[in-house]
Amino acid sequence: MQRCEIDKSIERVVLKDMSFPLGVYPIEDLEPCQGYTVDFESADGGEASGDWEEWPDRYVLDIVLTADRLNTLCRALFAMLPGRIYPILDVIGNDAYREIDPYISYDLIGLDRFLEAYLRYRPFFLEDGLTGFGAMCDDPFLYIFVDEHKIVTVRAQPEYKERIEKLLHGMGLKETEQPAGADSAAHEHRTVLLPPEKNPDALTPEEVIERLRDDWKLVLNIDSESNLDDQGNDLGVTAWRCIVRCFSGTPLEARYAEILLHASSFARAEDTCQEALATLLGVDRDQDAILDSMLLFADRLSPEQFAEAARRAGKKPGSRVSDGTVVSSVLLDS
Repeated sequence: MQRCEIDKSIERVVLKDMSFPLGVYPIEDLEPCQGYTVDFESADGGEASGDWEEWPDRYVLDIVLTADRLNTLCRALFAMLPGRIYPILDVIGNDAYREIDPYISYDLIGLDRFLEAYLRYRPFFLEDGLTGFGAMCDDPFLYIFVDEHKIVTVRAQPEYKERIEKLLHGMGLKETEQPAGADSAAHEHRTVLLPPEKNPDALTPEEVIERLRDDWKLVLNIDSESNLDDQGNDLGVTAWRCIVRCFSGTPLEARYAEILLHASSFARAEDTCQEALATLLGVDRDQDAILDSMLLFADRLSPEQFAEAARRAGKKPGSRVSDGTVVSSVLLDS
């Protein structure tokens, strides 16, 4: 049975009374400081999207604490959530023009389902330096997020403030002007899961993300009709490397395809992948295997990255770039 396993050869960085997550650690002198800050945010809608109601007046607490107490804090905070929540997952991915792949569920998920995944993949959530995770609910409003530095942010309606601060004080954490964690100095991020070559039963980060997308009904929370970088620049048509999953055969089995293509948006890349997948499987686009397929990863590549990916696939990238063209498509299980 595959499982989420930490690479035990990785050494933990400890400075004074603070241990750092295995996957994110300072690389210069740092005076660590555990504690938290509190600020008030008005209901201005600044962080809400068109798919969400405006966030209400709320307090925001940023909490820094030693890695060996992070699980205790998370369990206590998650106990404040109601029975149904919206899970959140952030991943430092491989997209050439976007640092973070932000996933969220637009469907309410049972808290028991969220906690079950948390327990199953806890090393990934609490130690991996490429991953942030959390959950939110909107009635009452409560947002709990552990970022890739393992700093905890809580946004909560005012009536939660006293309860949360009482929890923090019980853990010996005090309000301080400048708490200092790994992100307060030059630092590095890394994944910490045991690679398959050391244990074939160990889950890779990509496999964990795939399972979480299924369990939590996560979707990539970006504008699927545009093609922007992190600075908001319109990139037009770019190169993409896509991994698609479908279920086919009798009995149904998961099959995966890698597709190199050019597209002007995520939606265009997804549509092009379905066309390519139908061709690979020799079926029509209206077949269930195609309609129910999932675009697991869609990473935009720089021209240099795309040329190298095409070379590995035995293809020439070509000098002409047009929207919705496929350069290479291959079933990974064939």
